[in-house]
Amino acid sequence: MNGKTPGEPGRAATLLRDRGLRVTSNRLQTLELLSRSGAHLSSAEVHNALRRMGERVDPATVYRSLEALAEVGLVHAIEGPGPKRYGEGSEPHHHAVCHECGTMKDIPLEGLAGVARHIEELTGLRPDVGGAMLFHGLCGICAA
Repeated sequence: MNGKTPGEPGRAATLLRDRGLRVTSNRLQTLELLSRSGAHLSSAEVHNALRRMGERVDPATVYRSLEALAEVGLVHAIEGPGPKRYGEGSEPHHHAVCHECGTMKDIPLEGLAGVARHIEELTGLRPDVGGAMLFHGLCGICAA
């Protein structure tokens, strides 16, 4: 698996089973939604999207499903600013966050290898390889 969750329900169901999770419509739809959107969504945003897709699901169930999917590495979670957000896949990467609109974009590890080394030289801190660095600023739309 290249960090991406395949859009085909049969493959997603196999991934869930392989990781010891029950295959539910909510989990399958959540994986599909995150895969299709390419965005980092909050639990509330996932819940609203699932409801628009015709899923009858409680907000707490959506949150528990997202946490379970993150725990087994099918999605990743990003803390702050604002609500926790979930993104597709588990490949290590960093994030750029717009502090105005909250939009998050993935940054591949390779793009910041020099920055990570420099941070370590300056502080002695070795940045996590699991996507722990968050860069804050204004996105192109909010900066315009």
